[in-house]
Amino acid sequence: MKVAVNSRIIEITPAIRERIETRFDKLERLQVPLINPSVVIRKEGQIYVVEATTGIPHGTLFAQAEHEDLYAAVTEMGQKLERQLNRHIDKPNAHRGLRSGKDQCRSDVDADVEETEITE
Repeated sequence: MKVAVNSRIIEITPAIRERIETRFDKLERLQVPLINPSVVIRKEGQIYVVEATTGIPHGTLFAQAEHEDLYAAVTEMGQKLERQLNRHIDKPNAHRGLRSGKDQCRSDVDADVEETEITE
């Protein structure tokens, strides 16, 4: 996958580019098309800041990671993007607030109320 990698402070070596492309290859395994992925690397004092932006169908992913080690920052940024992409993929399967779940909880409460009325 072709990833646009930019930096004003450091020179982008083949090893850095390979590490970033490897992280994005892991994201491609989730079978969601990544649109125009780009990475910006900055250095603030002794800390590297890695920012990544990529488009996906119906949205955009953004992740920022800071670490003293550039490779650790790239890994952390990749993990953040992976969590966001997993959340995006699993969103249609989330069953939050289903009516049947509320009815089940309500019937348990009604059963407890009936038991207390009998014992009194």
